[in-house]
Amino acid sequence: MKKTIISLLLLGFTLLAPLRSTAAAKTAPNLDAKDLAGQKQKLSALRGQIVVLSFWATWCAPCREELPRLSHLSESYAGKNVRFIAVSVDEPKDYKKIEPFLKTREIHLDAWFGVDVDILGKFGLGEIVPGTVILDPEGNIIVRIMGEAKDADVQTRLDWLLNGRPGVAPEEKLKRY
Repeated sequence: MKKTIISLLLLGFTLLAPLRSTAAAKTAPNLDAKDLAGQKQKLSALRGQIVVLSFWATWCAPCREELPRLSHLSESYAGKNVRFIAVSVDEPKDYKKIEPFLKTREIHLDAWFGVDVDILGKFGLGEIVPGTVILDPEGNIIVRIMGEAKDADVQTRLDWLLNGRPGVAPEEKLKRY
């Protein structure tokens, strides 16, 4: 009898684990931007996909290190329900620098612009770029990475989401500066 009760309790905790991990999740604010072709883009249009949203700027030294790694990492998730987007917080006078910046560094990520650094605060990233958030398919923020995201920071969370959120949720906030 005692063994049965313990087994039922463990089963209940196992079944509730995914719910516990999303209970504290915060829905991402909407983001209106433009892509490099000048087309309007909305973050809310990506619901149903896991999204890695990296905020960066052409003048940001750590971004020069992070973006090529994210671009390479995005290739390993090709064909999966994951979308990587590099969102520039450059000022309007610097928009013309974005595309050449990405091309010369061979960064193959969807790129959006037309937002300012205030957007970082709305996503809970503070005021410093780079900053990265990973969103689940419902648009909830799974992790906030303040500073330069490492491959393992991103991979751990993407794999956790893609594998059905097994076990305990990964840490929700990382400071990398």
